[in-house]
Amino acid sequence: MKLPRRTFLQLAAGAAALPAVSRIAAAQTYPSRPVRWINGTAAGSAPDIVARLIGQWLSQRLGQPIVIENRPGAGTNIGTEAVVRALPDGYSLLLVTQSNAINATLYENLNFNFIHDIAPVASISRGPLVMEVNPSVPVKTVPEFIAYAKANPGKLNMASAGSGTPQHVAGELFKMMAGVNMLHVPYRGSPFALTALIAGEVQVMFDTLPASIEHIKAGQIRPLAVTTTSRSEALPDLPTVSEFVPGYEASSWYGVGAPANTPAEIIDKLNKEINAGIADSKIKARLADLGVAVVQTSPAEFGKFIVEETEKWGKVIRAANIKPD
Repeated sequence: MKLPRRTFLQLAAGAAALPAVSRIAAAQTYPSRPVRWINGTAAGSAPDIVARLIGQWLSQRLGQPIVIENRPGAGTNIGTEAVVRALPDGYSLLLVTQSNAINATLYENLNFNFIHDIAPVASISRGPLVMEVNPSVPVKTVPEFIAYAKANPGKLNMASAGSGTPQHVAGELFKMMAGVNMLHVPYRGSPFALTALIAGEVQVMFDTLPASIEHIKAGQIRPLAVTTTSRSEALPDLPTVSEFVPGYEASSWYGVGAPANTPAEIIDKLNKEINAGIADSKIKARLADLGVAVVQTSPAEFGKFIVEETEKWGKVIRAANIKPD
């Protein structure tokens, strides 16, 4: 049967509109079942605490459980690859961290390209690391530390949570910009590195504020500065490294990603709810207790930030010839 031209064009236009209509319908009904949110770090870690806090909010807002799934290993790469390989339907999310930006250069043979294979959804927060020393080190300021390090080349040991970790690259960036020489001593995680710092086995460390703040308050370690460009509300009297080393900046940050090709309508819905969550006074206060500040972004803005961080730390990794453990 030959269709009249007008009827044919109407049917063709309707067929072309079906994918868009189905995507919008899917976004309107999303989620209709539990959503898994994969975190590449261990349970109880600072990223895990942040994910569970935001996950609870999303569960209440979306009406479905947000199941936090911890998949630590290979510097968060195991968890990241699980999301890369998942269906792009909004039911598999990734807790994106600074490690993802670092790993893009640190690991030469990844089975994925993070920037192309993960769609940015929303930023959650950013917070400083703390440049801190054992109290036996005879310095109280960053300029005093730089002078002491230059007067004692190679005699200062710098701890980190492992080669290529945010703590390590933050220290390497400081070494490059301040022109000092310190021996890097990697440990199997921040708790072990902090224990070594407190015991005096190493002299300096750049660590996250949540991991360090109780030890700072107890006088077990001496803070010199925070690594963000602005001071921390948790330690308002502590200067920034950039006040003495212009241009220096390193931050610990968290956000949300999804598999590439996840429908834009679903990403926009998640972005809206996450931004509403981090604007909530109770959640904002809880994140402040962890030493981090909320950062609201669009998916495009978060994606631009990830690219900038990847390029920045890639330069440090190549210059310092950093290799994974």
